Amino acid sequence: MKRVYLDNAATTPLDPAVIAEMTNVMENYFGNPSAIHALGREVRTLVEKARKTVAGLLGASPSEIFFTSGGTEADNTAIRCGISAYGIKHAITSKIEHHAVEHTLNMMLKDGQIDKLSFVNIDEKGNVDYAHLEELLQNNERTFVSLMHANNELGTLTDMQKVGDICEKYNAIYHADTVQTMGHYPHNVRELKAHFIVCAAHKLHGPKGVGFLYVNSNIKIPPMIYGGAQERNMRGGTENVYGIVGLAKALEMAYEDMEAHQNHIQGLKDYLKEQLIAEIPGISFNGETDADKSLYTVLNVSFPEMDMADMLLFNLDINGICASGGSACSSGSNIGSHVLNGINADPNRPSVRFSFSKYTTKEELDYVIEKVKMVVKQNALA
Repeated sequence: MKRVYLDNAATTPLDPAVIAEMTNVMENYFGNPSAIHALGREVRTLVEKARKTVAGLLGASPSEIFFTSGGTEADNTAIRCGISAYGIKHAITSKIEHHAVEHTLNMMLKDGQIDKLSFVNIDEKGNVDYAHLEELLQNNERTFVSLMHANNELGTLTDMQKVGDICEKYNAIYHADTVQTMGHYPHNVRELKAHFIVCAAHKLHGPKGVGFLYVNSNIKIPPMIYGGAQERNMRGGTENVYGIVGLAKALEMAYEDMEAHQNHIQGLKDYLKEQLIAEIPGISFNGETDADKSLYTVLNVSFPEMDMADMLLFNLDINGICASGGSACSSGSNIGSHVLNGINADPNRPSVRFSFSKYTTKEELDYVIEKVKMVVKQNALA
């Protein structure tokens, strides 16, 4: 059976060049990078070379890059350690953030580590109300702001420059969850004014289990993981050397081919959107879909009401289409997608997130359109 992978926002396939780079390290370099002997020093050189590569791509200093196990750890470190280091009692976020942010801040509020958690208003497309953000910051206390660059379910983009300017005006600490956009857009940390940005390598054709946290040199935070002097005393534990090398290679390749990949993927997204509108009456979309307002790798489709709506993803799967999705909450027992709930999406309409990569082809989308039409027709309300 033909299988089409359109769940790249969840994870991406490894690039062969990344596999080759990692395999070389696995086969030829096994020393502990903390060891002082020659075998350890050569592995330490690989880690620091990767750090310099990442820093150079972001316009950062190598001393501002800390390798982690992925985006979740990076988000947790920025939030927990950033708030703790400065005794911050007020945090601002939105109700459509990734759970790595939302759950962390809610737990800190519950545990009394912060006294107040404010939610900036968002509209029905997931856009941040910047005027409301400024209102929330108009006090005499230093505040922590955590807002993602692109929503992982909707694709709606937040203007990082505007958020950074507002945070700078009120001396707030700004953490941007850039997991979905790292490697897809250029991030120049000297212009963005974000104190923290993050990466998960598996979102950009790198390996799982590795990422990084950028910490602006003006911010000093304690470690979240203790146990050793690794990462300049900021993260205990022997480094994931193969993963770090793979991350740096994946990010380097992403920056080299960024414009070409963006043009290719944006064209596919626009094509799928146009075909779905033409072929399925009543189709609509969650979040922004215009190129200047939306992450080009994500299209969240809101399907018309249908029989067996909760089986839509399963029916796509048995037809060889790998995607993700959900629905808004329709009852107290149906949790649904917190993102779709956050934008007040219609709970009676099933939603599917199609997400693309540089490997996605137009021929695959033609197959998807054919099968989606069939499934929708089979389950149409009488």
